Amino acid sequence: MTNGCMKTIEQTRVLVVEDETRLRDVLLTSVSELGYPASGARSGEEASRMMTDDPRDIVVLDLHLPGMDGLEFFELIRQRWPKTQVIILTGLGDLEAAQHAVRLDVVDFLTKPASLGDLELALNRAWRRLNDSIRLDLLDDDSKGTAVPPDGVDAQASLRDLERKHILDVIERHRGNRTAAAAELGISVRTLYYRLAEYLMDVEEAPSDGAHQSGSDVG
Repeated sequence: MTNGCMKTIEQTRVLVVEDETRLRDVLLTSVSELGYPASGARSGEEASRMMTDDPRDIVVLDLHLPGMDGLEFFELIRQRWPKTQVIILTGLGDLEAAQHAVRLDVVDFLTKPASLGDLELALNRAWRRLNDSIRLDLLDDDSKGTAVPPDGVDAQASLRDLERKHILDVIERHRGNRTAAAAELGISVRTLYYRLAEYLMDVEEAPSDGAHQSGSDVG
């Protein structure tokens, strides 16, 4: 799934596990339009076979599946592919299932029908977390050798601070041209704006995860 290198959105593969054909097709189209290579599975069993053959980076997972249910497959993911990021998709308010998913380190919950904006935010959050895990591996490897942090960055800086510094450096290098910066970063301009908005909220100490932008529904 990962090869020790940071992944662009175009390199981050998504598996949509949803038994409803229409919704699965809509999700696959939406995920692809957001720049992520996407494939679909109708059940936990089919998804398990696909992951065994070719592990994906992010799984968008319906909780309520025939046969192996979503939480059972989620547990299997954590056991066999621990770096895979999981987004839960459900149409039912199930507090116990949600608590279980949180313990399994879910990235986000999307309630059917989810807006395109909510889907994009969840995928981008999963993508950042995936790259965070890769960064941690690289830092661990460096700590075992003689490598030093690049560009004088304090090794104790948080991963989020490192990410923010990298993005802001790229924007400065392109003299504020966000289109060019987004192209170098391998993300969409819209994603770059989301990221900058998150940094602004961090500075203001007023994060608001629930303030997802609305858009057309994907389910």
